[in-house]
Amino acid sequence: MRNISTFYDRIQILKGVSIHVGEGEIVALIGANGAGKTTLINAISGLLNVHDGTITLRERPIHNLSPVKIVRAGISQVPEGRLVFSPLTVEDNLKLGAYLRFRGKEKDEITESIQEVYALFPLLKERSSQMAGTLSGGEQQMLALGRALMAKPRLLLLDEPSLGLAPMISAEIFRTIVRLRESGVTILLVEQNARAALAMSDRGYVLETGSVVLQDKAERLLENKEVQRAYLGKGKKEIWDA
Repeated sequence: MRNISTFYDRIQILKGVSIHVGEGEIVALIGANGAGKTTLINAISGLLNVHDGTITLRERPIHNLSPVKIVRAGISQVPEGRLVFSPLTVEDNLKLGAYLRFRGKEKDEITESIQEVYALFPLLKERSSQMAGTLSGGEQQMLALGRALMAKPRLLLLDEPSLGLAPMISAEIFRTIVRLRESGVTILLVEQNARAALAMSDRGYVLETGSVVLQDKAERLLENKEVQRAYLGKGKKEIWDA
């Protein structure tokens, strides 16, 4: 993203924001509620029009593309609140994540991709024929993540993946995020638990009232006194060690 500005009606949310995510990285985006984190994610996904600036993926401009074309280019989003298709089964939700692949030879690979998601989240395999709306919050988060992976993304956008989850379930989600990066998936992570987000990330950005006010390697942000005061609290134990 280079000098991105966005508006809701006449209210400016992002104010000349520039960030970059290198291939194979986890990059954390932290900030208070209302700082513009979800707006930034939605701008990348094409869900919000960009007023000024450019967004590129591997040097290809994507800021004027539709959400469908952005998914096809290789970006998937796991939205805040999970937003699973409640009346559909777990497996049908996963198939919808691969809707752009239902053509030609790729159609034959979708079953294999579903099995890969089940290997990542064995609980989903056990509940493959269960209605998504009857799953627990943690299981729905696993499903939302699995659904996004069905598109075979180059870049995965995660918006508050631990929101509303019990500590043990959050820990499992965080461990999965680390495993995904190890498998080659690039991740931009928005997460309320700033300490956990930075602990698993390579770099981070701090967003305040629509502007990037600080950027650095994640370990340096963890040691930054202002970041500690504003976002990290007093705890030192990482959540995935719970």
